[in-house]
Amino acid sequence: MKKINGFNKGVNLGGWLSQCSYEKEHLDTFVCEKDFEIIASWGADHVRVPFDYNIIENSDGTFSDEGFAYLDKAVACAKKNGLNIILDLHKTAGFSFDYYSESESGFFDSAEYQERFYRLWEEVARRYGSLAPNAAFELLNEVTDAEFIDKWNMIAKECIKRIRKIAPDILILVGSYHNNSADTVQFLDEPFDSNVIYNMHCYEPLKFTHQGAYWTNAIDPKERIPFENSVTSPEYFEELFSTAIAKAEENGSGLYCGEYGCIDVVSPEDTVKWFRTINSVFRKHGIGRAAWNYKAMDFGLSDRRLDGVRSQLIELL
Repeated sequence: MKKINGFNKGVNLGGWLSQCSYEKEHLDTFVCEKDFEIIASWGADHVRVPFDYNIIENSDGTFSDEGFAYLDKAVACAKKNGLNIILDLHKTAGFSFDYYSESESGFFDSAEYQERFYRLWEEVARRYGSLAPNAAFELLNEVTDAEFIDKWNMIAKECIKRIRKIAPDILILVGSYHNNSADTVQFLDEPFDSNVIYNMHCYEPLKFTHQGAYWTNAIDPKERIPFENSVTSPEYFEELFSTAIAKAEENGSGLYCGEYGCIDVVSPEDTVKWFRTINSVFRKHGIGRAAWNYKAMDFGLSDRRLDGVRSQLIELL
């Protein structure tokens, strides 16, 4: 399986330019240069920066220089601190991964929304495509339903084709349905070229990593599960990742995990155990990854609750 140089050990900056209030004060202050310095001090080689379309687009689909200034800031701070960067489109016009609370819909049946998606990535490519190999593009965060996969494969191919006319060498990450689950990577098409990488997310077993979660109806928020009762083991992740690894090997591609982590309801000690287990499998197979999340968002690695175990977690990233 292809190794992904420079995107091996990363941290997400979620909640800054996505899943947020979009108020100027928040955008200006939630993440600062010091945060990039801290992440670099942890030994990370990259950051993943989720952003929503409405950060860089006006309501009529034109582009906002004021919005792009935040991506400029992320790129500059990453570069200054020796970090590579993944620009992750977390939400596009007509689609949101968060179907429990968002009303965005229609993307997969709308030529207009799809064209807007292509234009967005063309503009991102014009502004940041020359940053290869220190930057990568993640086309869309967490496609949801299985019914979208055929259309998504076609949309992703067209989008990459347009990006390649502007940024021929930039690394591009493409995930599958069921919110980038590992077992659906196998349903993605063959990569467009050698610089397209398969992408997955992993919060399994969900009943353990998301216990107490208030935003999903997939689990009982009152249930609590200690690590020892969670079925988590190296063998569990080997099986879970097996078809994704096989798909990447079959196509000479790489495999990347853009999100993984434990909710703050999980004890610090059990969080360490889960990270140790999943990362042993990541390392064995050379799977690049970015932990969710740097701060807040119910998963913050820099939050005070993890002060006593953070040094252990940093070693395990």
